Amino acid sequence: MEKELLKVSGRIFNIQRFSIHDGPGVRTIVFLKGCPLRCRWCCNPEGQEWKFQDMTVAGKIKPVGQDITVEEVMAEVEKDRVYYRRSGGGLTLSGGECLWQPDFSEALLKCSKDMGINTAIETTGYADLEIVRRIIANVDTVLMDIKHMNGEKHREFTTKDNALILENAVHIAKEAKKLIIRTPVIPTFNDTEKEISDIANFAVSLRAVKEMHLLPYHRIGSDKYAGLGRQYTMSHIEVPTKEKMQMLLKAAESRGIKAQIGG
Repeated sequence: MEKELLKVSGRIFNIQRFSIHDGPGVRTIVFLKGCPLRCRWCCNPEGQEWKFQDMTVAGKIKPVGQDITVEEVMAEVEKDRVYYRRSGGGLTLSGGECLWQPDFSEALLKCSKDMGINTAIETTGYADLEIVRRIIANVDTVLMDIKHMNGEKHREFTTKDNALILENAVHIAKEAKKLIIRTPVIPTFNDTEKEISDIANFAVSLRAVKEMHLLPYHRIGSDKYAGLGRQYTMSHIEVPTKEKMQMLLKAAESRGIKAQIGG
């Protein structure tokens, strides 16, 4: 392992151990600060801004954001090596958006691989292709969001067009060891059979993509908006029913892809 990599620093807002939903096996998730998108339903709004913030939680002010070195992060990741070995788990980079801290993310992933620890990232895919390629070279599983096929609707709900995301998905599918497409199912945004079918059609067209995960909308994290002094504009949106999710699951599967609810 290159000692210089251990000195690289980045900005995070949380490290979560013992996750089983963000890649194979038991995983440690590192949540990085900063994201180019502003999805209306985001459950980690404290990860959107790069800057340090204060968030009120249960009546107490909590500072959000920590500058940390790769060496310090890996010391935490290393604690659960025994669980990774038994379950096939490892390190997952989430956020925020890890592609927006490329030097830090690349160093974390390289060190993990040098230590024999499985790697995964959760990503919007919104970054320059050169950065995307740098990062995925050291990733075992890419969990990539494809939220909508319509650029204007994508911009309306996330503030960004989806053209770059879709272009990068094609490249990632060619170069990634494993790519799973994930779609957050958001009522009023993308919860029709046609919209899910269109995304599934795109997923099927990508080389080596075998799985699609439908992630039902939830309100977990909505209280964080008030804690940050922001308005949560999705409070009127109802959680999709099990019946609705099953209908959308069948719509995805009808396009010839293995699909599941949740991830």
